[in-house]
Amino acid sequence: MKTYLLAGLSAAILAVSSVGAAAQTKLNRNEIINSLQGAQQEVDLTADQMQKAAIENIRKYPGANSPHDMPLSAKLATLRQFNVEITFEFDSDRIRPDSYETVGLIADALHTPYLQGQTFVIVGHTDAKGPRQYNLDLSIKRAQAVREALVTTFQVPGQYLFAVGLGEEQLRDPSKPDAAVNRRVQLINLGYK
Repeated sequence: MKTYLLAGLSAAILAVSSVGAAAQTKLNRNEIINSLQGAQQEVDLTADQMQKAAIENIRKYPGANSPHDMPLSAKLATLRQFNVEITFEFDSDRIRPDSYETVGLIADALHTPYLQGQTFVIVGHTDAKGPRQYNLDLSIKRAQAVREALVTTFQVPGQYLFAVGLGEEQLRDPSKPDAAVNRRVQLINLGYK
């Protein structure tokens, strides 16, 4: 699948580090749109490649914490993306009710003409608590749960959404591997098919 890379070196990354529904209501669809639109240059990257890179990193560097970044980390950092906290039930892929407003805002953004017809990867991330393979499996389930909510509840076309879990393989704050900031959902724009 041909995909698109952001023009320029800096990617617009919007971090939303909210804890409850009240904090999440500050988020609006225009922030999401502005963070995701604008993919312009071609790059070869698929959701399958992303998932395989995480699995390979765990296999190649076993142990509690990976001493190396995933090979795709630099490429992922250059893509148009949006990071948001979507909360789940403890040790579960069940989206908490207070996060459905956030999922709805994401759906509103994906329904706009600015983003329609583009391909997006929903990436689940965890902190480093627990075994790496377990975290990877949980992050896959959580990314799939967000995709399922977007497709079934909010009618976002499923052919443009892919779910990937990276577990703890791409920590947002490697100096604090167990910190809540590492538990997040990321939308990455892979451009037009």
